Amino acid sequence: MSDRLNAHLHYLQLSSERPAALADFYGSVMHMKVQARGADRLCRSVQRRLLITRGRDRGLVAAGYAVPGVEDLDALTQRLRHHAVTLEKAESELFLPGALSVRDPDGNRIIFGIAAMDDDTPDALPARLQHVVVASRNAARLLPFYQDVLGFTLSDRVEDETGALRAVFLRSDREHHSFACFQASEDRLDHHCYETADWNLIRDWADRLATLDIPLKWGPGRHGPGNNLFLFFHDCDGNWLEISAELEVVAPDRPVTVWPHAQRTLNRWGDGLLRS
Repeated sequence: MSDRLNAHLHYLQLSSERPAALADFYGSVMHMKVQARGADRLCRSVQRRLLITRGRDRGLVAAGYAVPGVEDLDALTQRLRHHAVTLEKAESELFLPGALSVRDPDGNRIIFGIAAMDDDTPDALPARLQHVVVASRNAARLLPFYQDVLGFTLSDRVEDETGALRAVFLRSDREHHSFACFQASEDRLDHHCYETADWNLIRDWADRLATLDIPLKWGPGRHGPGNNLFLFFHDCDGNWLEISAELEVVAPDRPVTVWPHAQRTLNRWGDGLLRS
């Protein structure tokens, strides 16, 4: 069995001071079924799932990555114990019993488990939850944890003219990245992304947002790392959401690409959104 992680982003847990209002946003805009869990909310549709918990606005409570089966979870557990990582049990209706939780050096909680919940709510437009990105005051500290400890594979890195690390893109399957980190002035959630099929569906999502009077904040454009089409908008808490298409599928032996810290790295078609 490979020592590289084999997993996909299965769900995110976000915090909000107004969980019901935030859930209603995802219910209407992202066409997700909303279910109450006390004061919390579960939002789900085909291949997109969010847990929304009462707390501070724009908080990332956890990112849940699904592995294919028990052997993969056992191998990951052994790997984490080898690196003396503190393991916590993680109870979630979105995973079968036995899921485990770890904290990265910034305190972000990452949960690994075997997917438990079927998606029975049809989506008006397809877009699966695909990656999450965090901002960090020390991206260089996070890279070895995700790459060497958790087993993500480095796809691309962004460096400034001095060689300092400004962003990293890591994959856990054949897609270019399922996790990324940007160097920034604070530790926080940067954005989360939903992958759709092609340019026509990027257009259809933009038309849907226009119908709902939700303005685009960035894009359409094309990223350098990942080569994907994108558009960005805000939810009602101010979280950044991305709709992406045609993300690069990476060969196992593909070398790591080093990109310059420049606007054209983040958007080959125009202005970039530099975090630092």
